[in-house]
Order: sequence, then C-alpha cells, then structure tokens
Amino acid sequence: MSSDNNSSLFFECTQCGICCQGHGGTYVNEEKIQEIADYLNISTEELKERYLTLSSSRKYMIATKEDGKCIFFMKNCTIHPVKPRMCREWPFLPAVIKVPENWEYMADACPGIKTNIDKKKLREFILKNLKQTRTMEEINILNQNNCGNK
Repeated sequence: MSSDNNSSLFFECTQCGICCQGHGGTYVNEEKIQEIADYLNISTEELKERYLTLSSSRKYMIATKEDGKCIFFMKNCTIHPVKPRMCREWPFLPAVIKVPENWEYMADACPGIKTNIDKKKLREFILKNLKQTRTMEEINILNQNNCGNK
C-alpha cells in the first residue's frame, strides 16, 4: 500500500497470492472499470462480460476463478498498475480500524501479516496511509469509529 518503510513493522508480503482469493470480493466502480478496460485495451462492455460479476446489490465485482482466486491473478496480479483500491490497501484495510480483531482474522490466512504488534500503532499507521487513497470524508467516518485503541 505505502512506500512508507514502517509497513514492514506490520506486514511483509510473501507473494503467496492468498490476498487474491475469496475474502468477500473486490468491488469496482465505473471509473475503475474504465481504467482496467483501458489498461487491458478492451471495451468496458467486454471487461464487464468477461471479467466482472454483478453482486446481489447490483454492484460490479472482479470475478473469481473456480479455485476462488481473482480472475486477474496468474502467479501475480496481471492488472497490478491499475488494481482496485482494496487490493492496493491490503492488508491495511479500514475494516481493521473499525474492528481491530480483523487483523488477527486476516493473519490466519496471510503469512505476511505480523501479529505480535502494537494495535494502536497499527491503527495510526493505517489512518496515516489511508490519507493517500481515501477522501477526508471517508477518513473522518473511520475516526468516528474509534475502536482501534485496544
């Protein structure tokens, strides 16, 4: 997510691809759909037809293969330069700020997540870095859910 060297205090990617599998799906908005389509040099219609699915709430999500992995994962991310925000932020997700126990849950699946850490410092790090990818309105909402001080 960040070029900040402090991220290694909490996480060191092992390139295993587990983060590209399952975990509730990756939503994409129309702007991201256009960006991915441009990157792949295809139309948005073709992208939607071949690589996206519609959720029950009628929002587009990146499709998954039969093994549960992202359709764009083939030993690594084939759309890395334009990957969705959720993928860029992994594992420093807002869900960790809202419910700090989510960090431990994610660590059960991801070998790169460190668990013997100061959760307050983790929360501060995530908030600092979310400023690079989120609007101030989104960050203020996260700050109001101040449950990361455990």
